[in-house]
Amino acid sequence: MSGILYFVPTPVGNLEDMTFRAVNVLKEVDYILCEDTRTSGILLKHFEISKPLKSYHLHNEHQATEKVITDLKNGQNIALITDAGTPGISDPGYLLGKAGADHDIEMICLPGATAFVPALVVSGLPNNEFLFAGFLPQKKGRQTKLRQLAEEKKTIVLYESPHKINTTLEQIKEFFGEETKVSLSREISKKFEETKRGTINELIEFSKSKTLKGEIVLIVNNSI
Repeated sequence: MSGILYFVPTPVGNLEDMTFRAVNVLKEVDYILCEDTRTSGILLKHFEISKPLKSYHLHNEHQATEKVITDLKNGQNIALITDAGTPGISDPGYLLGKAGADHDIEMICLPGATAFVPALVVSGLPNNEFLFAGFLPQKKGRQTKLRQLAEEKKTIVLYESPHKINTTLEQIKEFFGEETKVSLSREISKKFEETKRGTINELIEFSKSKTLKGEIVLIVNNSI
């Protein structure tokens, strides 16, 4: 009988965001897949979880997936975690989920931390319908993607790194227009959590006035 593959969200900031169920699942599986064994080791030590850790990240997931599927078919229960948030949401997880579906493996994703949800809720922008676009392409296809998103009437969710945020905001202004409303959230669930809302020009001014740190979530709407 095949084992179960668990996708387990981990805190994006405050460790108290870890759920009781997530801790129990990680204590019960045969081993845990993670992006960085050092980062995840700190989390597991905090919750007194002593299970084998195996690396599973963007650079080895193609090779590692086959072995994981074999172990699942042999009856092992396995959990996948990432450095922060829900596996598969702009993090490794899709390939393993696809392989699990292809091989009819039982898969369970626990509800839990995902950075964009709190950012969307506090943005003050329409959230009855939204488009999650994740990270924009680094180079090739970036402008094409921005043109496509600029035609979207739904609220758009983007992830961005601190060192590219100024460029991205300027590009949003260029492609979406000066009336675009934006909410910028960073350091979600951490000590210095911050959200800034306003027009794209106000957000550009804010971003350039200080050095932003931490992963950034942008909520964008140019239809209101």
